[in-house]
Amino acid sequence: MFKDRTDAGKQLAKVFDNYRDENVLVLAIPRGGVEIGYQVAIYLNANLSLLISRKLPFPYNPEAGFGAVAEDGSTFINECAARGLSEGLIESIKDEQIREIKRRIEVLRNGEPLPDMKDRTVILTDDGLAMGSTMNAAIKLCKNRGASKIVVAVPVAGREVVNRIGNLVDDIIVLDIPPFFQAVAQVYENWYDVSDNEVLEIMNKVKT
Repeated sequence: MFKDRTDAGKQLAKVFDNYRDENVLVLAIPRGGVEIGYQVAIYLNANLSLLISRKLPFPYNPEAGFGAVAEDGSTFINECAARGLSEGLIESIKDEQIREIKRRIEVLRNGEPLPDMKDRTVILTDDGLAMGSTMNAAIKLCKNRGASKIVVAVPVAGREVVNRIGNLVDDIIVLDIPPFFQAVAQVYENWYDVSDNEVLEIMNKVKT
């Protein structure tokens, strides 16, 4: 059990000693993954930026999703989950999330492009993996951008998702893999939705 995302990030960071000498770029997925990424980045004295990846939600159940899209258009679709959705509806939902991605780039990253990741070790962070869709899309983006090594780092995830995501990357680090995994929030004492303002506060600390 983690007290909060700060505690989880600090615990996760301690696993990365063997990455200290690599040319590391930490990319946090907003908003929940930003504090995690911040703790890893300061521990490694590494660069930190935000990679925007959004779940593609069901129109009748926004909490659940059938895939995800990243800011370069890299898309992951769970074919089983998306069964029954028309191609037009999927594209409409994707367009809506791309608009939110553009908003987040402007607000959370000040409109700046992603750092160059060619020939670099990229550590992707989030506060946990549920279905793994947003992480899957983020991984595709990093591969498209020429990252030499991709590492996924999260405090918690279910075994099935760990195995599936682990097959896509060079390394995956997960501190807690509960035998009965239901939701990311189950391992946090203090769980809440992170605001844009909190993300900006974290990123402002990186600049000071």
